[in-house]
Amino acid sequence: MRQLVGTNAGLLVVGLLSFVLMGAGQSMYGPALPAFARMFALGGNEVALLVSAHWVGAAVGVTAMFLRADKVTPRLMLALMALGAGMVASGLHWGLVLLGAVVFGAGYGGSTTIYNRRFLMRFGARGPAMLSLLNAVFGIGAIGAPLAFVALGSDTRLAYGLVAVLTGLAVLGAGAAGPAEPATATAGRFSFRPGILTFGALAIGVEASLIGLGPVALIAAGETEARAAELLSLFFVAFLAARLGLVWVSGALAPFTLFTLALGLAGGLALGAAMVDAALFFVALGVCAGMFFPAFYVCASVRMGDDARVSATIIAAGLAGGIVCPLLLGVLMARFGDAVFFWVIAGMTLAAFVAGVLALGRMNRPEPAPGREA
Repeated sequence: MRQLVGTNAGLLVVGLLSFVLMGAGQSMYGPALPAFARMFALGGNEVALLVSAHWVGAAVGVTAMFLRADKVTPRLMLALMALGAGMVASGLHWGLVLLGAVVFGAGYGGSTTIYNRRFLMRFGARGPAMLSLLNAVFGIGAIGAPLAFVALGSDTRLAYGLVAVLTGLAVLGAGAAGPAEPATATAGRFSFRPGILTFGALAIGVEASLIGLGPVALIAAGETEARAAELLSLFFVAFLAARLGLVWVSGALAPFTLFTLALGLAGGLALGAAMVDAALFFVALGVCAGMFFPAFYVCASVRMGDDARVSATIIAAGLAGGIVCPLLLGVLMARFGDAVFFWVIAGMTLAAFVAGVLALGRMNRPEPAPGREA
């Protein structure tokens, strides 16, 4: 393992730094929504488009990886993140802010695809654990960014400007992560599995909604904007703890079993947020959100194969959920009030939990027969 880390030291450092910056950029959308609503005189449904714009951009980045992985480099993806954060920071026009979220998202989606695949493939038997570590450090940026946003007076220009500058500096060292994928990397096994992809889309949609719209629901439950931002940071503390825990337990449970348990726990906690204490149970939901993606990614990778397009397809499924789920929740919150948020999250995750329990046997099969779908 030491030799593998030494051989991939540049990938390790740049990958971890990129994920810290990705966490910082994404986590600020939630606390920034009320500020953008005031700045541009927007309603809740309109301002929620910022979250979906990010995921639309991420889908563009993932599509680029699917079609031309041999042309997409880590440096290019970080440059897009820096440019997008700068456009959001400008605050010149709501349309430009939305476009900035799309551009940042494109770099985010491409980086997610590049680094998850490389960490899983290049660290041998410890690949799943290293992938969990990679996704864990996302929480470091996500914890600090909402607190920094409050410390900067909830100023979207300063906050996203800082993300743009730091990401721009990271571009300088991004070459250490290696070049684009060789064209021959797409020659492996690629089995399309809509079942696991559907589960992933729902779970990542829930995660995106908790991060992007959770603070709005907390404000509706009586929290101040500053307190909602602090609670989002605590959410990411729980998120980080869960992902660090996965580094050690990733081999103890089958990935889909872990994924299904996370869905059931999320359903129970969302009910607690709706009925008992929104702040307390929202923070606890960070544990579930932290477990969703690594368990889904490893399970789907095993079932779908080692072709370079597999990573892009897995992440694209999550992005589909990340685009659609906040949009639908934004519509429901505009129609029925922000308090409906946790009830909808509870219904979605509990329904998925039941479906997951019924599908455990076939989803945990390590080598599905070619041509069969689950």
